[in-house]
Amino acid sequence: MIPRPHHLATVGTLLTEFPVTALVGARQVGKTTLARQLVDQHAGATHWFDLQRPPDLQRLDDPFLTLEPLRGLVVIDEIQRAPGLFSVLRALVDAGGDRCRFLVLGSASPGLVRGSSESLAGRIATHTVGGLGLDEVGAEHQDRLWLRGGFPRSFLAPSDAASMRWRKQYVRTFLERDVPQLGIGIPAVTLRRFWTMLCHHHGQVLNLSELGRAFGVAHSTVRSYIDILDATFVVRQLPAWFENLSKRQVKAPKVYLTDTGVLHALLNVETLDELLGHPKVGASWEGFAMDQVLRHCGAEPEEAYFWGTHAGAELDLLVVQGLERQGYEFKRTSTPKRTRSMLSAMESLALDRLRVIHPGRDRYPLGQGIEAVPLVSTVEDATPST
Repeated sequence: MIPRPHHLATVGTLLTEFPVTALVGARQVGKTTLARQLVDQHAGATHWFDLQRPPDLQRLDDPFLTLEPLRGLVVIDEIQRAPGLFSVLRALVDAGGDRCRFLVLGSASPGLVRGSSESLAGRIATHTVGGLGLDEVGAEHQDRLWLRGGFPRSFLAPSDAASMRWRKQYVRTFLERDVPQLGIGIPAVTLRRFWTMLCHHHGQVLNLSELGRAFGVAHSTVRSYIDILDATFVVRQLPAWFENLSKRQVKAPKVYLTDTGVLHALLNVETLDELLGHPKVGASWEGFAMDQVLRHCGAEPEEAYFWGTHAGAELDLLVVQGLERQGYEFKRTSTPKRTRSMLSAMESLALDRLRVIHPGRDRYPLGQGIEAVPLVSTVEDATPST
């Protein structure tokens, strides 16, 4: 088991501050393992309900009767299988004060589970768990993490072939079991075709009309498919930043698959040699590096953007935290150079600094406020948020 102390510390803090803490993330990303570690560390009484187990689901047929007498830490795994529990938790929290702390685990964002956000507004904190990061697996495993992705079982598989088999089964189970359990009636084969097509748009500005024409559906249907994949943590939409400038700016988001291992599985890329020769290698590395930077710079989802103009200037990642603006460009070359686009971003966005992230080893200045930085150095320099 790979230690994940940052997640443990963050969730532990939230449990002391909120009556309900939601631990969310894609299926198989390690939520249950983290929850069991928290249970092991908890000094008082603990109670565990796994809603994938019929006996536990049956115990909650009358949830108020079952949960009301409990004290200590109550863990409810896969809560999206019983969305009615959110209103019950609200009643218990309002009536019981601090007698209980609830830790709920889910594979879908609260916004996709009907009634969850409204029921527990002001009473719940949410922490999202992503895949493994470079700080957790070690810099020496950078290429392996990029190729296989951050799902623990995929990363730890004994071979690239075994890892690929696991990811393909993951995709199949996600589409055939997990999505239907959320009450979504899209056929698995349809959603798989769309997900695969989205791989070829990984790292690009989202054009709903273009995707709709290519897939033969209305742009509103494309919007709903992307929102489902986003809400189940397998796709990330990076919103565009725009403000009152003289330049005409792009307003549509960019779209990325959140896990490069799944991206490569859907593209049938099994080995590092195959990946290095694939047309999507640059976009794949950009998404991988961006994920590592986002998890370690302490940015909340609402603090991360990309920026672009219709004249061609672009910034891969803009992080806005308070009054500070940090820019990031991702270049899969060992010797990145300064570009006119970088200078335009520095001036137009009034950046405090711009880092050009690359897979090489050297760190060097590229101009006033612009620096080339190895990806590993970025992770080592960053201080995780608490």
